Amino acid sequence: MGKLRILIADDESLHNMGLRAQLESLGHDVVGEASSGQEAVEIACKLKPDLAILDIRMPDVEGIEAASRISSQMPMPIILITAYSEVALAERAVEAGVFAYLIKPVSEADLLPAILLAMARFKEFQMLQQDIKDLREALETRKVVEQAKGILMQRRGFAEAEAFRILQLQSQKENKKLIEIARAVILAEKLL
Repeated sequence: MGKLRILIADDESLHNMGLRAQLESLGHDVVGEASSGQEAVEIACKLKPDLAILDIRMPDVEGIEAASRISSQMPMPIILITAYSEVALAERAVEAGVFAYLIKPVSEADLLPAILLAMARFKEFQMLQQDIKDLREALETRKVVEQAKGILMQRRGFAEAEAFRILQLQSQKENKKLIEIARAVILAEKLL
């Protein structure tokens, strides 16, 4: 896993000091400390840490809301720490995109697996996000190429395979993506 740059947030400075000591003992750098949820959001956006560890009960903006705001602005793995083991809080934490949830007092023995799990789950999340993006692009490409093939088949009387091959050859010839060539065919059809 290596050394992580971590943001910690708790409105009780003793908890922040203890958490900092534990994280540094585990070989990580605490790059930011916050005493409120709003401050945690601002520091996270400014410093872009690898991980954020937030207390749930903080002034102005609670930890769950801060986690939600951080995740929407710049997704990162977030661990919530709380003295309360309420099911409703855990459910809200899940909805906010939190990757782990610990009950105080937190020991190094609890912290290490939570960090490992949060980092692994976040990596999986990023890979799934990329897969979704790739699938959307592939679907869009397919729709546009199908439309362009239809135009070539109708206008020029080509068979489907031949129309596709013409698009491919033009793509290679112009060193452009297939979707760009297909869009050009569609645009030309609209202009005519």
